[in-house]
Amino acid sequence: MNVTKRANAPTPKFFKILRTVGLSLLAISGSIIAAPIALPATVVTIAGYVAVAGGVLSAVSQVTVDDEALKEINSANEINSE
Repeated sequence: MNVTKRANAPTPKFFKILRTVGLSLLAISGSIIAAPIALPATVVTIAGYVAVAGGVLSAVSQVTVDDEALKEINSANEINSE
């Protein structure tokens, strides 16, 4: 299974929640990094690390596949193609 098929395959509910959390972390840290006010360097550095963690969490969660749902879809496609 290639990456595009994995990304389009059904995702388990738990990983959908993790993907949303990762995207939220990414958005919050991005707004902290781009803030027009002067923030301490440690806050900006931590926001950078949180952005990376959120991006990785979202990417890994997106390509996780629900095998049972995928098997159901494949069996339905086989029945329809016959």
